[in-house]
Amino acid sequence: MPYNYAKATHRLMERTVFVTTKQGSYHIITSDELSFDEGDTLYITDTSNAAWWKGRCNNKTGLIPYNYVEDKLESIDYPLHDAAKRGNITFLEECLTNKVSVNGLDKAGSTPLHWAARGGHMDCLERLLQSGKCEVNAQNKLGDTALHSAAWKGHAQAVKMLLEKGARTDVKNNDDKVPYDLSKDAACSAAIRQAAMPRTLSADYGEEGDSD
Repeated sequence: MPYNYAKATHRLMERTVFVTTKQGSYHIITSDELSFDEGDTLYITDTSNAAWWKGRCNNKTGLIPYNYVEDKLESIDYPLHDAAKRGNITFLEECLTNKVSVNGLDKAGSTPLHWAARGGHMDCLERLLQSGKCEVNAQNKLGDTALHSAAWKGHAQAVKMLLEKGARTDVKNNDDKVPYDLSKDAACSAAIRQAAMPRTLSADYGEEGDSD
């Protein structure tokens, strides 16, 4: 079944934090805290505690004071989404290495895969799909899957790659549209139609063949 945003459990916002000055450095007071220095990048993975957030830095995990991050450091919300949206494969790899969730949801309910597909960023799309945990049929708040996004934007290679990885052609969005309905590109439409054929069109084609 596709991942339905409306039925999703609450997921915590992820962000990347950049330590740009010496004043932004932080050194632990207790053993469960996380130290960082100028030039480090923090990956915030859990914001459920109002006072202490959990993060990773230099392959170490620990707690970071919420107010310290908010007041002194520069940050990017949803770092893996940002990397996928921009086609920044280097940053995307770094996020995955630091265990940023491949299926995290942004404010639109989209996963990083939605953004890679929408932008036609093939290297990012391939890497996300190779992670082994990527939910290829996840739906965002609009009900769109990554296949909807790729088809809508006319990225035929992205459409083909998603189909090869199990993207469903019959998932309907909130407007009752399947990916084929959003495609205006001939190559995208042909790939989706061919992928759908075994489930919905093969019988019709067989009947036509028998009538010749």
